[in-house]
Amino acid sequence: MPVPPTVAVRSSVTPTPTLTPTPTLAAPRAEPAPAEPGGGRGEQAAGDVVRWAVFCCVLVPVVLVVYGTSLGGAAGAALGLLSVTAACRLLLRRSERGLRAETARGGRRR
Repeated sequence: MPVPPTVAVRSSVTPTPTLTPTPTLAAPRAEPAPAEPGGGRGEQAAGDVVRWAVFCCVLVPVVLVVYGTSLGGAAGAALGLLSVTAACRLLLRRSERGLRAETARGGRRR
């Protein structure tokens, strides 16, 4: 069997230049709120996440029913979302307690 030649083949297609994104002006960053001993911005953010999750647990089944899903299917989706939300809330609260205990012992918070 003959060996194919190792000559580089030139293509008639020219490569397109890659576009580099133009730099955008970033909004000035707000300084983070100082950590409060009894609860800080992290706990507020965790509470906001849980509130949005509960809102979605109500909104998703309503949207499913509006778009033709059965009530049983929407109820199943609601129960699944509620169980995931409850588990995430439990984990968030547990991590907050651990962080508070760590800062109370004199550990550094990053």
